[in-house]
Amino acid sequence: MSAGETQSSLRQRRKSSAESIKTDTTVDDFHKTRKDEEVVWGKTPAGEVFRVPTTHDVLTALFHPAYPKSHLDILNLGLLGLQLVLFFVLPRSVARVFFVLYFAFWRAAYDLGLGWVLTKQSKRKWIVKEVQRRGWLDEQCRPAVRNWIRQQLQGKMGKDYSFDDLPLEYNAWLLFRQMVDIILLNDFLAYCMFAFTCFRVPEGLSTTVHVMRWIGGIALIAFNLWVKTEAHNVVKDYGWYWGDVFFQRGALVFDGVFELAPHPMYSVGYAGYYGLSLIIGSYPVLFVSLAAHAAQFGFLVFFENPHIERTYGQRKPLAYRSPLLTSTSRKLGPVSTSHVRQSSVASVDLTTPSATEGESATETDELQTETETETELDADTPRKKAKRQSASSFASVSTASDAAGIKRRGSGALSQHDLTNQYFRKDMIFLHNLDILRASDLKLVLAIFYPIVGSFMPQLSHKGLLTVHFVHALAWCLFHSFGLGLILRAQSEKKFLVRHFLKHYYYPQNDHGKGAVHEAFTNWKSMYNLSMCMTYVSTICLAWKTYTLPQEWSVGNELLRHTLGTILIGLHVWATMESYEALGLFGWFFGDFFMEDFPAHLEYTGIYRYLNNPEVTSGAAFFGLALISGSKLVFALAVIRHLSQWWFLSNVENPHMRKLYGESLRNDAGFVKVIKKVANKNARLLESRAGRHAPEIRRVAREVKGTFDKVYEETADVVEEFLAKSRPKISEVVQDTKVLLQQSRERLVISRVANDLSSYDTTKYKVTIMPCTEGMLRFHLGEPIRVKWRAPLHHSRRDWIGIYRVGANQSNLVTKTSSLGMWVPVHNEEWDGDIPLSLNRPGRPENDSETGEVVFERGTLPWKTGRYEIRYHHAGKYNVMSLDGPFEVYVEKPSAMNFGNVRSSLMHIVPLCLDSDPSLIPLSCKTDGQSSDVQGEDEGRDADDFRFWSERQAKRISVAVKQAFGVELTPEVIVADANLSALANRILVTRELFSD
Repeated sequence: MSAGETQSSLRQRRKSSAESIKTDTTVDDFHKTRKDEEVVWGKTPAGEVFRVPTTHDVLTALFHPAYPKSHLDILNLGLLGLQLVLFFVLPRSVARVFFVLYFAFWRAAYDLGLGWVLTKQSKRKWIVKEVQRRGWLDEQCRPAVRNWIRQQLQGKMGKDYSFDDLPLEYNAWLLFRQMVDIILLNDFLAYCMFAFTCFRVPEGLSTTVHVMRWIGGIALIAFNLWVKTEAHNVVKDYGWYWGDVFFQRGALVFDGVFELAPHPMYSVGYAGYYGLSLIIGSYPVLFVSLAAHAAQFGFLVFFENPHIERTYGQRKPLAYRSPLLTSTSRKLGPVSTSHVRQSSVASVDLTTPSATEGESATETDELQTETETETELDADTPRKKAKRQSASSFASVSTASDAAGIKRRGSGALSQHDLTNQYFRKDMIFLHNLDILRASDLKLVLAIFYPIVGSFMPQLSHKGLLTVHFVHALAWCLFHSFGLGLILRAQSEKKFLVRHFLKHYYYPQNDHGKGAVHEAFTNWKSMYNLSMCMTYVSTICLAWKTYTLPQEWSVGNELLRHTLGTILIGLHVWATMESYEALGLFGWFFGDFFMEDFPAHLEYTGIYRYLNNPEVTSGAAFFGLALISGSKLVFALAVIRHLSQWWFLSNVENPHMRKLYGESLRNDAGFVKVIKKVANKNARLLESRAGRHAPEIRRVAREVKGTFDKVYEETADVVEEFLAKSRPKISEVVQDTKVLLQQSRERLVISRVANDLSSYDTTKYKVTIMPCTEGMLRFHLGEPIRVKWRAPLHHSRRDWIGIYRVGANQSNLVTKTSSLGMWVPVHNEEWDGDIPLSLNRPGRPENDSETGEVVFERGTLPWKTGRYEIRYHHAGKYNVMSLDGPFEVYVEKPSAMNFGNVRSSLMHIVPLCLDSDPSLIPLSCKTDGQSSDVQGEDEGRDADDFRFWSERQAKRISVAVKQAFGVELTPEVIVADANLSALANRILVTRELFSD
């Protein structure tokens, strides 16, 4: 809606009804006259219904000599005339710079200024509140200002306009229109003046090209004017000047040009910019046009579309379980109508008969027509040294069980919500929903990482290239041993991977946790195989870069190194194949870290008859590559790999084996037993031959062995004692760290304090927490907290009350930590969001109440259990005038972990987290009065189903579930379940899986 592009044909005043009846004789004309007589009604947000008077388009009112000119019109004409004078007076080079800056100013005033003001008006009716607060239209408060505004508006309106009879919202809109006209017209003229200062005739082009350039430019400008004119004829002044942010005026009709392109006033309606750029033949004009058009799209994205969604969008709750479409309904093709603004008669609940569908509030002879819209439907063998006697495959979610899982118990019908969550599990869209513990995501990241790094890699010398290969191989070696080792150890101790998938992903209700185990193990197998392959490949690449083919094989040790290296590689291949033969798939991928379905029976077969840890020998290939390449880098990598593998066996695999198999785990492998047997035999033989020196040899041997045993035992005792003493200190340090992190999140950089406290008596301030129904200062998580306050008669109306953790503030005089959103104003009308308004309040009543009550609810409540206090603050600052507390926030925990108790606790927790909204909470949690509401909507609904207005409510349930049951579930999983029984079963299954 650029300013000068608002040109439309002059409107003729409508004839009076009497004249129409006398002159029009045909039936059609008679019906048209009856249509003209219909009244347009408007409705304020407070519910006041009023008759909307006729308005005139801006060009007619501003330039037609028959219309009186207001002071704002004179200002507007003066600014427009000043531009024309400067265009002819200033040199072209100076004018070019001036007008591009002048246009940037008006464009910023349009897209930033109007966008900011309209957004605040759309959200909080800021313009109307400011006019009311400043008393501009209050005859008692500011009579001079009111009379001036009245004169400005009455001169521009028709005879059906009555300033005194119309509500504040409508008059504020008319005043706002005057400012919009100034901005739009000056914006358009400044652009034209800048374009004309850049006019040139491009050289090197043929006459035909010049003619085509002018024809194309004129066509685009004409098309632009047609789009703007047609758009204005459709939306009228009400839509053109964003009247719906001030009041409602019935249905907005979108046809004609609005069916040409989406948002035609912001998209194709700027074609004239490019047509003028084409005629001017200047790249600066083209680039300024692109920037201005981009700014207009920003206005559309950040104000227009959100406002349309707030005003006309139908709010649909999350987790709404709508039935699946039938085959008949699927045949109906969806038709979506997305325009700049949308409305329906139903969206305006008028008590007066609505005649707004016919005649608009702008003078015109054309009739409105309604657009037809349709609703678019959204639519092997055991692990490690063991063969288990039976190998049953672990349970996975079959198609049949999935289908059963998505049937609701109440209606038995398939739910579109559950089916969607079954087939779409936080799938990646580019890098959105990235989960590095999903093997597919990890592979995608690597696939992106390698070409990016390669493209930015500079040209390296041979030494630099070797360094890169060594670092690459080292990284994969450490990740394979330490990275995966830590993940596997966490899985052994806390079922880390299974817990991760249960927390972040949805599984059917009757799955009993097996889906999470299956998915965790599947992703682990893929990650382990990927890491193993990359470890080998990166090491081979390093060896290849360091290898030089010998010129003489018979000179030196070249042939010997290659022979021994090949033997070591062969040993590695043999040991690996033997290990796989003994372990099978289950053991190769460490299945006993994940699944408990296999019997824990040990059988030492294959290579495990001889070695407890053949993985150590399987690393021989790395040393073989080091011998063949003759490189110190490859040898260093082989040593590091051997040490890291030893760490993996000692700290990950062996502890898990002892935990799983206990005493049945043997201490010595076959090879060790044979060596010990041979050593004992040789010792006895040596003793028999030692003769009289045998006792002395035995004594020395016993002393040496005893010394080693004693050193080992003493070292072990010291380590255990150190760990026993340091464990409480470590726990204390961890707890202190958590407290410090919490305090750092709460800490303020600067505490704003007031300088006028001397004029306020703090003894007259008092804040009191109202006890809960049990008469105690103890509130359930999510339960509203009522606070009564008392203040002097002329206390600051910007006072506010906040909730803080006990101990978060050391001072009772000044608050130095953030409330983290847990605060409410004493007088809500004195705040714009979290910004206090000016102290200069005209017409401030002298009978301010000395007492009052505020309620903490929803987002202003603390959603973590603990002890808190209430603080009353002065004048938007952090001076504490009064405090009360402590009070406790708790969450109901079940006495026993069974289905009935868990569901009963959820029946208390979930409604509070959903703000006790009857349209959201489960039917099983509703009272008799709530059950009678919206019964038609709840027909066929499972009594335990619940819904959400935002993910914030699901996050509250997630936090409450963790505190009540010790189970971590992400908000996405809560939204996917959205059922009390399903959530209770999931909590029980999760606790059962992690009980050991």
